[in-house]
Amino acid sequence: MIDHVVTSGTFTLDGQSFDVDNNIWLVGDDAEVLVVDAAHQAAPILDAVGDRRVVAVVATHGHNDHINVAAEVADAAGAPILIHPDDLMLWEVVNPDRPPDGLLHDGEVVAAGGVTLRVLHTPGHSPGGCCLYDEDGGVVFSGDTLFNGGPGATGRSYSDRPTIVRSIREKLLVLPDDTVVHTGHGDSTTIGAERENVTDEG
Repeated sequence: MIDHVVTSGTFTLDGQSFDVDNNIWLVGDDAEVLVVDAAHQAAPILDAVGDRRVVAVVATHGHNDHINVAAEVADAAGAPILIHPDDLMLWEVVNPDRPPDGLLHDGEVVAAGGVTLRVLHTPGHSPGGCCLYDEDGGVVFSGDTLFNGGPGATGRSYSDRPTIVRSIREKLLVLPDDTVVHTGHGDSTTIGAERENVTDEG
């Protein structure tokens, strides 16, 4: 079961701010869920969770628009926050007094409600960017690594175009073409639809 919540707010980095709509994904069943990328407003996320147990609040990366209500959601739900260690410097800008509760590493799994997500470390948009792959369900949650239209942005601090292209080619384009890609912003897509959009030019 996948529930989808959209919240709106501001992405801020390198002294600039942008209005953005973020996708939050709840993955699990009627009893428990994982919350992927707790963004902007806690209330609609917690409303979507309902009376289910939150196993963890998982951050695909540390940009503020993906973690700015992670602590509020996690604390309200009594759940741990998980993020890749290479993005701790980004986390600490937003949450200087609230460390995450655990760290994500490539190849690890997180699970809730019978759904198992394998962590794919996909640096490039940020050093600790990760995707979460549900092989049985044929779905990958790509954060800001891969969008409908191609790779995530790499024009800001801690990002690098060759790195994100390499990550996508090595970790995502090896997945079946019909794998559904649920992104951090905008519409979902598939691995097959994005193959021709993954180029070295950005």
